[in-house]
Amino acid sequence: MAEQSARPASRTAFYITPPHPCSYLPEQRAATLFADPVVPMNNGLYAALLAYGFRRSGEYLYRPQCPACRACVPVRVAIDSFRPNRNQRRTWLHNQDLEVRPVAPVFTMDHYSLYRRYVSVRHPGGDMEDLTPERFINFLAARWANTLFYEFRRGIHLVAVAAVDRIDDALSAVYTFFDTDEERRSLGRYAVLYEIEKARTEGLRWLYLGYWIDACQKMRYKAEFQPLEYYCNGRWTPSAKSI
Repeated sequence: MAEQSARPASRTAFYITPPHPCSYLPEQRAATLFADPVVPMNNGLYAALLAYGFRRSGEYLYRPQCPACRACVPVRVAIDSFRPNRNQRRTWLHNQDLEVRPVAPVFTMDHYSLYRRYVSVRHPGGDMEDLTPERFINFLAARWANTLFYEFRRGIHLVAVAAVDRIDDALSAVYTFFDTDEERRSLGRYAVLYEIEKARTEGLRWLYLGYWIDACQKMRYKAEFQPLEYYCNGRWTPSAKSI
């Protein structure tokens, strides 16, 4: 898989994949930069790589490194500055009947069944649809990460699950899936609002949301959580003007 490598001051090697079809923009060719999976990972190194625009997928830390495209922009919410807009306040109030509780990041059939229903509607025919139970939990969790699954329930009915990592000064939203029959609840938006509030109550500075892609409708929603900070040209900036 690896073609090139680089060694920053941390002595962690990085490997870039050959160009491959982009999952988000079909007309583009993508390449992905991975941190060396052999190097022992911990929360401190994870936090440092998040600050350089990396994301976690299972045990792997990666960042798009595409030869002719910079559409994937890492974003994070500035917790102290965030103020919900009207639609977000409405979503928050509409979901106050839900119980949210943290659970350990382990496999349950309840989570897996909800995930399978979610991807069959939201991502039909993609690589995510055919995850086995083992690949499913390996995608969401990592042995070295401080991960929690937040369950959102209406009574006994599970309506959403958000996998979230905790680092020293931030939360990182790894993945969220939900009951697509509950469309009026805007559960994806509510999960982000809940994570922002959780970060606020714990005195954290940021919520990392992964990659904002303006040209991809499924990834464009992240821009509604203002003020966002965007990682561009090697630094975080609080506006999209330089993108």
